[in-house]
Amino acid sequence: MCWGLCICWRRCVLEPSQDLAGEMSKIIDKRVTAQLEGDFVVFLIGVKINAWWKVHKWLPVVMAMPRMLKELSIQPSEETGFLGHTNAGPSLIVQYWRSFEYLEAYAKSQEHAHFPAWRAFNKSMKQTRGDIGIWHETYLVRAGEYENVYSGMRPHGLGRVGDLVSADGSLSEAQGRLKDRV
Repeated sequence: MCWGLCICWRRCVLEPSQDLAGEMSKIIDKRVTAQLEGDFVVFLIGVKINAWWKVHKWLPVVMAMPRMLKELSIQPSEETGFLGHTNAGPSLIVQYWRSFEYLEAYAKSQEHAHFPAWRAFNKSMKQTRGDIGIWHETYLVRAGEYENVYSGMRPHGLGRVGDLVSADGSLSEAQGRLKDRV
């Protein structure tokens, strides 16, 4: 059981530099910025294990997320609206979606991995909700109302799902990347 958790953690947290096809990305040795056409959604989801000794409570939760991410990653984003994800530590995943409607459709779909996992979680936690905490935050991002910069690293965050362009000229400063909306 512990071995399974280690493999899950390795695939989801320690190897975030692999793209969706499993290829290692190269370190980009210059300043770049990610651009994404149109509006999009940033979805943060995390877990907080409060009772480590209750492995039977938290292991299904920890194992469910990699299955969901794999399911989403192998389907065309034109169908799911899922643009990709980045791991932000052992208990936080940042997901990028084309719209809230796509995110909600996936969450409520009984044909996909999320809905049965959510139902099982609620059933399991009915009497012991404090054993494991889960949370999420959803941000609707309008086109051009975000900025980012990456330097000397593999594609990360929005840089894994958007188009990377050189952060020079008008894109060398945050205000320029915000397309004069500040």
